[in-house]
Amino acid sequence: QVQLVQSGGGLVQPGGSLSLSCAASGSTLDYYAIGWFRRAPGKEREGVSCISSDGGSTYSRDSVKGRFTVSRDIAKNTVYLQMNSLKPEDTAVYYCAAVSLGGDCPLVGLEYDYWGQGTQVTVSS
Repeated sequence: QVQLVQSGGGLVQPGGSLSLSCAASGSTLDYYAIGWFRRAPGKEREGVSCISSDGGSTYSRDSVKGRFTVSRDIAKNTVYLQMNSLKPEDTAVYYCAAVSLGGDCPLVGLEYDYWGQGTQVTVSS
């Protein structure tokens, strides 16, 4: 019912910034909570940040609080993850995901039904 297309990954030095985009089509963001997840090689997938379907609530894991910000542009039907002060341990494939869910968004990947294709973020000098 909704398709997600990601862009914005790449290579950045420690302390640098990247912005990831997650463009939705087929449905409005108003009907979906959007989560950002990441998976590093040999590690479990972990939730990073999320935004509720009404845009009123956001959550981030402790390790990225103060550095990452999730936001949305309803006119563009796009959700963003702004990543600042990047660290080597942020290196991973990042995914956005959608779930038709009321209330606050979860940071649990199994709760989400639709996934973007993923994009590599590499933080290295």
